[in-house]
Amino acid sequence: MQQIEFINAPDGVNLAVSTMGAGPPLVIVPSWISHLELDQGELVDPSFFERLASSNVLIRYDKRGMGLSARNVGDYSLEAQVRDLHAIIEKLQLRGVTIFGSSQGGPISIAYAVEHAENVSRLILYGTYHYIPAEVQKTLGAVLPLLRTDWVGLGTAPLLEMFVPGASPEMREFFAEYQREAANGEDAAAILEALAGYNVTELLPQVRAPTLVLHRRDDNVVGIQQGREIAARIPNARLVPLDGKIHLPYWGDTEPILTAIERFLSGEEGARSTAKTHAGLQTILFTDMEGSTRLTQRLGDVRAQELVRVHNQIVRGAVNARGGTEVKHTGDGLMACFPLVSSAIDCAIDIQHAVTAHNGEHPADQIGVRVCMNAGEPVAEEDDLFGTAVQLARRICDHAQPSQILVSDVVQGLATGRNFRFTDQGETNLKGFDAPARLYEVAWRS
Repeated sequence: MQQIEFINAPDGVNLAVSTMGAGPPLVIVPSWISHLELDQGELVDPSFFERLASSNVLIRYDKRGMGLSARNVGDYSLEAQVRDLHAIIEKLQLRGVTIFGSSQGGPISIAYAVEHAENVSRLILYGTYHYIPAEVQKTLGAVLPLLRTDWVGLGTAPLLEMFVPGASPEMREFFAEYQREAANGEDAAAILEALAGYNVTELLPQVRAPTLVLHRRDDNVVGIQQGREIAARIPNARLVPLDGKIHLPYWGDTEPILTAIERFLSGEEGARSTAKTHAGLQTILFTDMEGSTRLTQRLGDVRAQELVRVHNQIVRGAVNARGGTEVKHTGDGLMACFPLVSSAIDCAIDIQHAVTAHNGEHPADQIGVRVCMNAGEPVAEEDDLFGTAVQLARRICDHAQPSQILVSDVVQGLATGRNFRFTDQGETNLKGFDAPARLYEVAWRS
């Protein structure tokens, strides 16, 4: 049973806070609207909070302007939300907390984890964003007047279809009641307007806590690309893509979410993938940074290492997002393996798009990355892969150009019938191999 108390924020706003369970502290930062009592209703997975509270002190709260907390507050800025979260943690004297932020709660959690890094042991992010694009903000701006004038009547159907696609009649009725009780139209619109402006992109590299990023692949509210970008930019972060369309974490198929969180909190699975390498058919992927030695000579050790870190974040985020396993760091790049050739190629394309985006945003810090692949049956030993299949993949990188994706004929053959475009590069002599290898370039630019 949850126990609810009220805690004053620094500006005097009354915040409703729930605690249940025993163990290390786990604080859930809610999404757009919430209600501590209705969030344990019949149509919400009853095991969700119970499972989390079985081995943790679970702390939940209604943000200012919603649920059981004070209404008509006015200040819904990111700074105010972070101060509220800090006030709760200090009042309850929580130390070494795990922060779990979903949707709007994500930017709040990220900002808190940077501002109070000494008190955050782990960070869990679900279905969240680091910024909202201008075109989406424009769409939200058109919706705000409608929310203010007909919050429950107008908002129920379209909002429910976004949050819980294909909801049953019972769910629709519950959602209408939930809206009515969780917030009024003015507060709901004001909170939505404020959250649309939250931007924590620059904070992501400053997060020091091990981070688990969870995102349903077909989320209609926040696309999974946001999750990929967050995982790529936060050091020591891992993205776990989940099946499904439902935006809210405790509705729909919650078992994969709970399992991933429990493994993360128990230390059974670290922030980055620690899956064992496997024998059998694998697609081996190598990345190689252009001129890393020249970068060090030109920029110095510290500045060059920062660019290596950018490369690592991009590649690890793409590997995790596409279901690959990082095998090792090679000094100038990373080695990964994939059970599916299509996933490896998608990963390579994601990497090159992310590098291009970085170079566009940071013209003074350009990086070039080669991505090369081969497929075969490597020898798996002590979490590493060996053998001809691996050696050939590595040698292909010697012939690739920056921004190029170069693959063996085996990869090209396995990908036949998929929606990839290849350009035949002819036969090439690879160091250490007697017979020439036919190589193909993957077209990745739109």
